[in-house]
Amino acid sequence: MDLTKIGDLVARQSYNQDLTFRVEALDRNRAIIKGTEFRLLADAPVYDLIPVTSDIATGKAKEARIKAEESLQRLNKDRQSLEEQNRAILGAGRSVITNDPSAQSYFEVPGKVLHLDGDPLYLKKSMDLYEKLRIPAQGHYINEKAMPDALYRLLPNVRPDIVVITGHDGVLKNRLRSDLYSLSSYKNSRSFVEAVQVARQYERNFDSLTIVAGACQSHFEALLQAGANFASSPGRILIHALDPVYIACKAAFTSVRGTINITDVLKHTISGIQGVGGIETRGSYRIGLPKFQDLNKLNVVPSVM
Repeated sequence: MDLTKIGDLVARQSYNQDLTFRVEALDRNRAIIKGTEFRLLADAPVYDLIPVTSDIATGKAKEARIKAEESLQRLNKDRQSLEEQNRAILGAGRSVITNDPSAQSYFEVPGKVLHLDGDPLYLKKSMDLYEKLRIPAQGHYINEKAMPDALYRLLPNVRPDIVVITGHDGVLKNRLRSDLYSLSSYKNSRSFVEAVQVARQYERNFDSLTIVAGACQSHFEALLQAGANFASSPGRILIHALDPVYIACKAAFTSVRGTINITDVLKHTISGIQGVGGIETRGSYRIGLPKFQDLNKLNVVPSVM
């Protein structure tokens, strides 16, 4: 008697238990399963699934968790390096530096992110990372096909510096190799392309609005041609759930004075250069002076009746 239930963590025996999935739905003898680390939505016969415990990652999932932690450490290291660079740049202006050399005498304005995600669980993971890194971000769970219309509404209101358009995608089964050139061979790439076109019509300057688009096995070339700065998936491979977020974070904390180090950012994504690619793009991060003060501690003499 099969005991597989919705919400169970499972792996597929036929794939040598390479990925960890969560059971999303059951229909007779088949299950809809969603990758816990990779943006993969699939179906599988129930008999092919074996349970895994929440504290044990299998195969590629285990490797992905390690790489995800390394990527987060890299982002934190880059943040520390950026703070040191800012202090060095401002060091010449003695009048704006406090007597305490360890004090931050400026304020930061990271790029603002608008994140559209076709998966609520991955959206939550993404928003948690933005919050951890103190990046201003607004997230919306939106079905992939509704994303173009949603951007018409959201872009003028949010006015982001960076847009992330992601969710679920994939090459449809029983397609010939030559069909990879056609958008009809992909589950949601056409919707992603249309969403990118909407965003690029809103802001045509590639340095004023950075667009990160795509998911697992997305039509990389079509997304770039539509106007994305970064996109998945050059090698038509599965991408990690946080790869688009990692790129958005790099854009948010790269100075407007320079361009995002494209070799560095792609090398340190979890899926690597076969999972994500892009074009040279200017950063969205700014600093300002003076540092915001605690208004409760200011001794202000009122000047207006």
